Amino acid sequence: MSGAHSREAERRGLSGAAWFAICLVVAIAAGLAVRAFVAMPYVVPTGSMRDTIVEGDMLIGEKVTLAFDDPDQGDIVTFESPIDGETLIKRVIAVGGQTVDLVDGAVYVDGEPLDEPYVDGRPSYSLSDLAGSAQISYPYVVPEGTVWVMGDNRTDSKDSRYFGPVSLDAVTSKALFIYWPLSHVGAL
Repeated sequence: MSGAHSREAERRGLSGAAWFAICLVVAIAAGLAVRAFVAMPYVVPTGSMRDTIVEGDMLIGEKVTLAFDDPDQGDIVTFESPIDGETLIKRVIAVGGQTVDLVDGAVYVDGEPLDEPYVDGRPSYSLSDLAGSAQISYPYVVPEGTVWVMGDNRTDSKDSRYFGPVSLDAVTSKALFIYWPLSHVGAL
């Protein structure tokens, strides 16, 4: 009986190892699927969205709604930089078909000044005089299939004022909330 018992134990041990391997593969596949299609963690690399989001903040960006709807004015989105492909995060200021203008440090969309308490009084000026910029002239009509994005820290942000509108295909997620550090946790 002890021989039969040890064979049963070996069979169960192999079965346990096999179940562990299957569970591990399923967990990895599920994690990759979530990152690819549902949500993705991001670490904010710069201060261009200060004080809404600061350098080093970790946030979750969700991807599901982008499959059904384009970003709206006011959404905070992650996207691939049109310059170097790096992931950036900015606020959508205008969508395709809208007209953006910069007048005396204020942003106007379709002739109306934006109420932007998140810029904390920082002015919004053209960046067309910077070397390498897209040389945007204002007023500017945002092409269909693109969004106009700007950082909340307007005096320290290379954004659509510098590189032009961002293709909707380059938008990777809508920022939902900051999850780290604990002192910054909150919805965006």
